[in-house]
Amino acid sequence: MTDTLVLRFADVGVATYASLRRVGDPGDTVTWVVDQADLLEAVDRLRRALPDPVGEETRRDALERALTHGALSAPATETGLAQALGERLIAPQGWRLIAEAATVFVSPSARLAQVPWGLLAAPGGERLMELADVLLAAPPNIVNAPRATANWSSRHDRPALLVLDPRVPGQRPDAALGSVLGRPSPETALARHYAGRPVLPEVPAAVDLFRRTDIDRRWLAEHLARQPSRLLYVGHASAADGDVGHADRAALHLAEDRPLTAADLMASRLPFPPRVALLACASGGDYQFDEASGLVAAAILGGAQLVTATLWSLPTAAGYRQYTALEADPMSEAILAVDEAHETDEAGRALNAWQRRRMRDWRDGDATASPLYWAALVTFAVDGAR
Repeated sequence: MTDTLVLRFADVGVATYASLRRVGDPGDTVTWVVDQADLLEAVDRLRRALPDPVGEETRRDALERALTHGALSAPATETGLAQALGERLIAPQGWRLIAEAATVFVSPSARLAQVPWGLLAAPGGERLMELADVLLAAPPNIVNAPRATANWSSRHDRPALLVLDPRVPGQRPDAALGSVLGRPSPETALARHYAGRPVLPEVPAAVDLFRRTDIDRRWLAEHLARQPSRLLYVGHASAADGDVGHADRAALHLAEDRPLTAADLMASRLPFPPRVALLACASGGDYQFDEASGLVAAAILGGAQLVTATLWSLPTAAGYRQYTALEADPMSEAILAVDEAHETDEAGRALNAWQRRRMRDWRDGDATASPLYWAALVTFAVDGAR
């Protein structure tokens, strides 16, 4: 018997059904129906805690709300949100089964696509990620599609490919598609981290990895063809509109005028490495759609076995400092945590471990350990990757 569980949600009409089964023992399954009033209340409460605009809000308004008085801005209100989500979305019999597991793969429905599952609190107060490692299952339509596979064991000693804050043409640094990481400097935490490391592209100094103007789709294809061990993208993504759009319209912004959509990636069949990190606005939004064919799906179809993405927009360091008056840089810290986790054999579990540490720091009063960063990160896995 395995200690891996699959937690699956399905929207059927106005109802949302849930099932939790133990892999290898189909008889060990529990099911429940999520009360729609509870679901809508929980999702609305979460939405109003995130740094993404609600209603007529501007992005600046949403960022100020999330950092100053949203539910994720203080430990007490964050705990309340975690308890509300845990109570409304997972039945008591589900929590009892989770308490016996080591790993939980979650397959959310469209209504629950932005839920940070690891943050959920069990009836006893423990978080889901304290009870088990939490990963997202890749959408079934992607797992069962013909796809390439890049193997970590044969690639792990190769350089990583870094795409760090590419300069979008015509965008000022403080514009909507401007700089994510701020002015490049050899003294930043990220520049010091990469100094002297073998990475792609090869550069004379680590500072030259940032805000490049040559990273277009042709450049990306040429560098992916060099079979790097992994890809780390930090920049802007345009999320497809969950109400009227299609998942394959989600896009990454490179140093060219036209964004690179998930549809472009799938059509070009770019060869992705086994590990991919897409740290950009709501890059992990595949499950918002019935046909989950977004950026994560494109990477998996191209060969990736493990993809870390974000459920919502991460506040930039400048935005964080503006509204918190703290000198910390949780954006860079999150990037480094993902980068270091992706170097390990069990990248998903390593990132879970970092998230647990930061959650406990936050719970113990460390104001710089904001859940707007650690709770936003999710890892999708296929082919038994952890």
